[in-house]
Parts: sequence; structure tokens; C-alpha cells
Amino acid sequence: MSRLKGDEEDYWHGSKCKAFTFEDEDEDGLSQLKESKRAVNSLKAFVEEDDEEWEKFTWSGEPVGSISWSIQETSNSRSSEPRSFAPDKSRPETLNANYSFPRPGSFSSLFRGRSRPDSLQSLSDAFLDTNIKYIAPELRKPKSEYQDYSGDWSVEESVRRMQRGKMCSMERFRSLKDKLQLLDEAVRLHDGNVITAVLIFLKRTLRSDILFRELKIRQVALRHFIHFLKESSEQQLLVELLRFLEWSEELALCKYRGHLDITGAEERRDFLKSKCLSLPFSPEDSAHVQDHYTLLERQIIIEANDKHLEASGQEPFRRHPRKASLLFMPLVTTLFYACIYHYTEGEGMFSSPTNLRKTFKIPEKLYVLTALAARAKLRSWSDVDALVTTKNWLGYTKKKAPVGFHRVVEILHKNGAPAQILQDYTRLVEDAETRIALATKYKCHDVVIETYKDLKDRQQLMVYRCKVDRGSPEEEKIDAILSNMVSRVQSSR
Repeated sequence: MSRLKGDEEDYWHGSKCKAFTFEDEDEDGLSQLKESKRAVNSLKAFVEEDDEEWEKFTWSGEPVGSISWSIQETSNSRSSEPRSFAPDKSRPETLNANYSFPRPGSFSSLFRGRSRPDSLQSLSDAFLDTNIKYIAPELRKPKSEYQDYSGDWSVEESVRRMQRGKMCSMERFRSLKDKLQLLDEAVRLHDGNVITAVLIFLKRTLRSDILFRELKIRQVALRHFIHFLKESSEQQLLVELLRFLEWSEELALCKYRGHLDITGAEERRDFLKSKCLSLPFSPEDSAHVQDHYTLLERQIIIEANDKHLEASGQEPFRRHPRKASLLFMPLVTTLFYACIYHYTEGEGMFSSPTNLRKTFKIPEKLYVLTALAARAKLRSWSDVDALVTTKNWLGYTKKKAPVGFHRVVEILHKNGAPAQILQDYTRLVEDAETRIALATKYKCHDVVIETYKDLKDRQQLMVYRCKVDRGSPEEEKIDAILSNMVSRVQSSR
């Protein structure tokens, strides 16, 4: 038994191969590679050796195949008790008792199969044995993962760690001086995320009056803090800050934004009237707030009246049902709504488009553009014509579009105007190139032909002749113009 243990020690701890080290003094690096290759190739000889030349021993030291071994195996086979696969606690070994170690210098037993179901003949079988449990050792984590992030970092180190996205606790900075140094260092590095993080820490750990006093002399940090309060909807703290800074106009706008939190139309109107109209706005902002209140008051009146008319099935609500409520809509949307449902009403009505135009001082171009879109949507071409027709003091009428006739043509085409109406308004476009481009795009052939005729461009007429249908009236018209041009040239000669 001691001989076996000695052979086992020599086998596992001895090797003919020399390990590679970076400190090797051998100048020829290929020599070690060749030696390792020869050692690997020599394994084939071990594997191919005859199994019978090695002597096998049991755990008790008796040779396998001896008389005592045969008697023991026979008695075990006749036993009626089931074989237990649990390891014997009296033995220090954990493998099967009939396992035989290979002799030193041979790997043949590592590649053999099992001779019997209850005997392990190779180490690979031992590792595949499901009755034996193995526990993998837990790998040690990097030391940096166990580092205390609330360590004794300086102000500069803490800010730079935050700038690199690493965790860093600011709780250790308890004095006002350290906290302000944190803020100053963050501002010096011009990193908005770090500035915001430090400001949140100061907001949580300092009284409001101290924080406001220190921010007043740090304008960059102050702007960041105001923006943070607006984004996080902390209205109360923002109002206190603006009042401390004595920014009256900003304070008024901050209070005015409070109407966004009110969902009811009448409650919002009352809020604007009682809380906002008297605030110290600038003259321009004061006019906007007054218009906002007036518009919301008009919308409440129009919405209540139109809701009743729609329920009773009156025109034009029956042909053109409303898709949404008018409440809280912008001024241009309200004007478009009025041009759809209240276009013919007199100026004295709150819902009249002319009344809205006069009350809110809507520019002429914006009014005409909105009215054109609304009336063209309803395919009311007579109203479209009236919008672009003016009359002088002598009573003569003239077509004039403040937005340009090219915009009128685009609106009419978008709303499916007939070809003749589209062609009539395309002729009114002043610029020849723009007129040709629009006429070509919307297939107003007569306008293109007439424009080339006025320009006396024979070559372009011949090119355009190839684009129209053969035998069409447009082709005949082009041929007549071209023949006319030829005859005039010949007569002039």
C-alpha cells in the first residue's frame, strides 16, 4: 500500500516536460515548443499500450484476480442486501473501492470504459458520476468592488468621480464651506449634470434662505437651479426664490403658469381674472394675458351655444359635425372654427370671424389665409372668390391676394377645387416662371401654352407639344400658335 502511494506521488508531481517561463535564458524559443510537441505525441504510445501488462490492486492492497479477491466478489454477489452508493464514512476515500490507479508513466486507464456497472475504471467516469456532488470555488471579486464609496475623498476628487459617472457620497461634507466648495468646483468644470446633483444635495441639506443667499452670488448655479425647479414643477420653492431675488416679472410669469394645473374652463377663467390680470407684467406680457382671458371667455360662450345647436341638428353642424371642443384652443384655431361654422354672422356676434379679427387685431394675411383654408374645405368657391376680390373707390373690382396667388392655388388644389377654378387662379400668378411651374404641376395646359405664347418661346412650345396627348385640343392649340409664328416671320420679311 505504501508502494502504491509513493508511485502515486511520483506520478502526479513528476513530469518530463519543462514549464515555460518568461525568465527562461534559452535564446532559441523553438526548442521548448519542439520538446512539448514530442511529449504530447508520446501520449499516443501510452494510450495504445496493452491493458494486460498493468497489474491492478484493490483498496485493501490485494491484486485483482487473486483467490481472496474472487472469494470476496463471490460473497458480495450472493448478498441479498441492496448495494449502497453512499460513501463509507470509515474510509477517507470517496471513490468506489474497486477503482485501481494507473501505474506511473501510463495514461491508458484514463481512456478505458467501465468493466462493471459498479466499478469506476477511469477518472473521467468519476467526474461524470451523478452520485458525487462537487462545489465550484467562488472566485474572488475585484477589490475595487468592495471599496467604500463614502471614503475620505476630497472635494476635487469627489467632483471628478461624479464627472466620470462613478458613485460618490456627498453626505460626509457637513460644513457649509465644504458644500459651497463642492458647488464651486462643479461650476468650474462646466458639467451641468454634476452641478444639478450638487444643487439637489444642497437643497436637501440647507435651509432655503441660506441656499438662496449663496445662489444669488453664483449666477451660473442660480440659472441651473431655476431650470431644475421649473422642470421638476416645484412651483412653491420657485416662487419663494423669485420673491427673494425680487424678480417681479419672473415671479408674475411663474404665478401665471399656475393656470396650466386647472382643468376646468370656468375655473381657469376665474383664476386668470382674479390672480393674473393684476400681476406686474411687462406691457407686452400684460396684453397677452388680457387676450388670453378674453379668448377663453369667448370660447366658453361659443362652446355652450354651439353644443346646443349641434344637439338640435341645425346647419352647418348636421353636414359638418364637430370633431373636438373649442375650449382651450389657440387663437388661429378659434378663427378657423368661426370661419367654418359662423362665417356669415355679423360683426356684433362674439362668434363672428370679423369680430375676432377686430378684437384680437389679427393681421390681414393671417385672416385671409385662415379664411381661405376654411371656406375651401367646405368647397364654397364663391366665398373664396370674395376673399381675393377688392373694389376701388370708382367701383371697379380687382383680384388681389395678400398671401399671393401661388398660395391660393396650393390651398385650392389641396381641397380638390375643379380644374377650371384652379386654372383661373393660376393665371393670376404674377411671376411667369412660378406660373409655368404651378401650371405644369397641376396640369393646367392652357396656362402653360398661353405663357409660352406671351414669352414668344417657340422652342419651349415645341418641347411642351411632346408632353401633351396626341390629337388633344392642347396639341392643336400649340400647332396653331406655331404656324401663326411662322407666317408672321415670313410676312415680316
